[in-house]
Amino acid sequence: MTGPLLEVRDLRVEFPARHGTLRALDGVSFDIAPGEILGVVGESGAGKSLAAAAIIGLLEPPGRIAGGMVLLEGERIDDLPREALRRLRGRRIGAIFQDPLTALNPLYTVGRQLVETLRTHLPLNAAQARERAIDVLARTGIPAPEARLAQYPHELSGGLRQRVVIALALAGEPRLLIADEPTTALDVAVQAQVLRLLRGLTQVSGLSVMLISHDMGVIAETCDRVAVMYAGRIVEIGPVHEIVRRPAHPYTAGLMASVPSLHDDDSGRLAQIPGALPRLGEIPAGCAFHPRCHKASQTCLDERPELALVQRTRAACWWPIVDAGGPS
Repeated sequence: MTGPLLEVRDLRVEFPARHGTLRALDGVSFDIAPGEILGVVGESGAGKSLAAAAIIGLLEPPGRIAGGMVLLEGERIDDLPREALRRLRGRRIGAIFQDPLTALNPLYTVGRQLVETLRTHLPLNAAQARERAIDVLARTGIPAPEARLAQYPHELSGGLRQRVVIALALAGEPRLLIADEPTTALDVAVQAQVLRLLRGLTQVSGLSVMLISHDMGVIAETCDRVAVMYAGRIVEIGPVHEIVRRPAHPYTAGLMASVPSLHDDDSGRLAQIPGALPRLGEIPAGCAFHPRCHKASQTCLDERPELALVQRTRAACWWPIVDAGGPS
């Protein structure tokens, strides 16, 4: 296909509360091309995981999609019946979550879980599903894949469990993979292995990935583009190399400054963004980031900025950071 694989347009998610309605996602829009890895980054509570849940129809009640639309390969999916969404998950969209132990049934062997998943989404008999299970385990880099079929999740290391979760997500041969903090519980060496695996899958099979993380270092090493979220909105989006080198939004710049570097001074202190993310019921008017922003003016307090082109990215900021001699 020549167009985007996934299109999210003006997505809004709300939660009813005692004193009104809380808007948790407010006009989120982005797309993902075939074979592309889009990183979604921001502090805890920014709306990253909520956006993923809305896309795949896993919003926890009483949360609901209050507006916008989600299209997969040009087909609208956010208004599908529950059963149609269930069939879509696993077959056209795979999902990986941050704790592999919660994604795997501790009472079933790896083989049983893979075979059941394969037979749910593909027209295979038991023997064919077993052979496909061995193949998909091998594709995710698991050694001795046939022997792993008889093992239970608790018998595997954290890295192997996460690879099994990836294998389960890929078993139905989806076109899109949503990976929500897939390396959080892993040590640094295993993190690197899992991220290389995801990168390789996009190059070999054309798989598209939505990679959610709070770690700007992980995003910088893995993704093609990045969307930075704050208080339920995207505040900057663009090519990852541009955002890493020349962030336009002050919040993005703060995230980048908090990433450790080999070239940092010897003080041992990392830069930090003052203050904290606002609670849902306390999001300020204007730019939600203005209470924490050193560039805030009266305009920022009164009017909410929309995404606009700033050099090579799009940022929602009245006073974006620009290169010397660039646009103001």
